Amino acid sequence: MRDINFDEHDEINRPAPERTDFDDLADNLISRRSVMSNGLMFGVGALVMGGASMANAAIPASSRLGFQAVPANDLDTITVPKGYRWQVVTAWGEPMWSSAPDFNHATRGTAASQSLAFGDNNDGMALFRAFGKNLLAVNNEYTNRGIMFGNRDSGLPESADDVNKGKAAHGISIVEVEQKNDQWSLVKDSKFNRRITPDTPMAITGPARGHALLRTVADPKGEVSLGTWNNCGNGRTPWGTYLTCEENFNGYFSSSDENLPLTNEQKRYGISHKDWGYDWARTDDRFDISKHPNEPHRAGYIVEIDPTDPTSTPRKLTALGRFKHENAELALAQDGRVVVYMGDDERGEFLYRFVSDGKYQEGGDNSKLLEQGTLYVAKFEDDLSGTWLALTPSTTGMSEAEICIYTRQAASIVGATTMDRPEWVAVNPHKAEAYCALTNNKNRGKKPNNGGDKTPVGGPNPRLGNNYGQIVRWLPVNQDHGADIFAWDLFVMAGNPTQHSDMYAGSDNIDADNMFNSPDGLAFDSKGLLWIQTDGNYTNTGDFAGQGNNQMLVGDPATGEIRRFMVGPKECEVTGFAWSADGRTMFVGIQHPGEKGNSHFPGGGDSVPRSCVVAISRENGETIG
Repeated sequence: MRDINFDEHDEINRPAPERTDFDDLADNLISRRSVMSNGLMFGVGALVMGGASMANAAIPASSRLGFQAVPANDLDTITVPKGYRWQVVTAWGEPMWSSAPDFNHATRGTAASQSLAFGDNNDGMALFRAFGKNLLAVNNEYTNRGIMFGNRDSGLPESADDVNKGKAAHGISIVEVEQKNDQWSLVKDSKFNRRITPDTPMAITGPARGHALLRTVADPKGEVSLGTWNNCGNGRTPWGTYLTCEENFNGYFSSSDENLPLTNEQKRYGISHKDWGYDWARTDDRFDISKHPNEPHRAGYIVEIDPTDPTSTPRKLTALGRFKHENAELALAQDGRVVVYMGDDERGEFLYRFVSDGKYQEGGDNSKLLEQGTLYVAKFEDDLSGTWLALTPSTTGMSEAEICIYTRQAASIVGATTMDRPEWVAVNPHKAEAYCALTNNKNRGKKPNNGGDKTPVGGPNPRLGNNYGQIVRWLPVNQDHGADIFAWDLFVMAGNPTQHSDMYAGSDNIDADNMFNSPDGLAFDSKGLLWIQTDGNYTNTGDFAGQGNNQMLVGDPATGEIRRFMVGPKECEVTGFAWSADGRTMFVGIQHPGEKGNSHFPGGGDSVPRSCVVAISRENGETIG
């Protein structure tokens, strides 16, 4: 059985109309060259703010991308440039303790074995160096039911143990890793190893703590919740904690009462009578909204974890809002306040920023900084300017707690710009600028978002029925991430110049040798190069002919040059970044290889395909980049 992906679930629940008022725009789209001349691509004629321009120079003959580009392909392996190598560090089901059995390819394990093993579908990650150890914190976003329960004829959980096995594969895996003889591996029985799952107790912090909407029978005070799941991207704080981001949390709730009326708030967040096949309500009735209607209000947040203390209690940060969080990228404002950029990964939703009330103090107690502050949402103008709109009681008519719980509604009230699925945000370490991957949006200009907000073509979302995606970047006024005004442009529009000659060919820094679709993960390295990971269409046919499997590329923000660095195996997503302290190893995630049944990565042969973390290094031992 093949899993239906998140986008397909959305279309089943909210099919697009046959014809809309926006359809005629298809014949009037401005050409690719016109977009360039108007400054939407590389800041040609872009606003100059605070003495800094966002304009790109022409690509020079010399390049900072010191590797030979990898051709696109559809192989069932990882392809890296000449002079580089890769190896698997750990994979779904690998035991983290000696008391757990090795992964069983026939049964895919049990709930008991999975609770002691590395989780499934790893996504965002971060490497922490503490006490002389390398601690890798890794999100385990979801499970491929057809693979996890591939030993069942139905490809679905058929027993209570099946349900609990799938549940235990979610959350976060924190593992010590070590390098011996140039090989990285998981350290079994490390005192730092930890699984955080949908059943792990968590403290609720921030303005929504104790609010009536968060109170349940099990938690009448609304101060403690159980677990985290569908953890997508991540972040890390200057004070050494890990941020894990809850994304498609809605797909796990269901109702035993099929006639239960759904509220507008539930509909906005995708809560429905049926879950996505996980069946968690069978063994845990807190996922039954007819019995526990407030439980969904306790998910959809960013969770802060101390990876160095396995006894610590994770904390849900309601101050950072509730939506389908992709990642959390931190920067410091000029006055020391902490700024967190966040995308809401759904078609037509918004790009957010949180600014703390308190200021970061190096070596001080910063544990409360992400509990109080102001949420903002982005408004992009066609003249390449933009504003962060504050979400406050005075601007929204909602209480502070309600803004944190119903953040999407608050953003709609102030008139934010609906975006093409804002995913990871990355901040340049050498310049006050930020980038966001707008992965795709086939509904752009065709239907509104889940709240009824229009999704017109224009601004940072310039293409009707956008199947390729783009990366938007912005420069805050006076080079201050705490400023409310910014200039913006597009660093790249993905596309296919072998199939199109208009805007769908992509921007001028896209050609037949580096084309891709659906940028997703973004991260800067220490040299200021932008790494781009994709999660898109890998059919290699039609509009996507020649683009091959999902991949990882590198871009130079100063020149706009982009090269393909890695190609993943069949039917995978490439996601998650981390670098060793010496810069010689890059850790990368391979998620859901063979999600449609056509891969045996990484084991080969007839083995079960398994999500995994791989380590990439240079054969000469030099740093990556």
